[in-house]
Amino acid sequence: MTTIHDSLVLDITKVHDTRGNLSVIQGDAIPFEMKRIYYLYDIPSGGRRGGHSHKNCQELLVALSGSFDVILNDGKEQKTVTLNKPNVGLLIPNGIWRELENFSSGSVCLVLASAVFEEEDYIRNFADYILSKNRIS
Repeated sequence: MTTIHDSLVLDITKVHDTRGNLSVIQGDAIPFEMKRIYYLYDIPSGGRRGGHSHKNCQELLVALSGSFDVILNDGKEQKTVTLNKPNVGLLIPNGIWRELENFSSGSVCLVLASAVFEEEDYIRNFADYILSKNRIS
């Protein structure tokens, strides 16, 4: 069973240059093949995103600009990870509930996903998520 401890904070390659830094995610830097890339931005003050779990999809979240908190929950434990550097990502395996909040002004959240969008892969109700975790354990 997947737990919040399976989520990893990953350092993303950073190439420092006097003209500005460059970060690269390629090859085997993440443990899945990217099938979808999207980003969240213009989140209003006090706004929240996420509020779901994926049955199969894995994701890597990166704060390209600004900062935000990712609250992870595996049905037994909860932890918060603050993302605020464009060369650090949070790998979230499937089966972990996530909520994003406390977005700073101008923040941008990049998401690299292991699957294309399929509504059936989502669990969008926390009570249903807990029920699904109890069926597995």
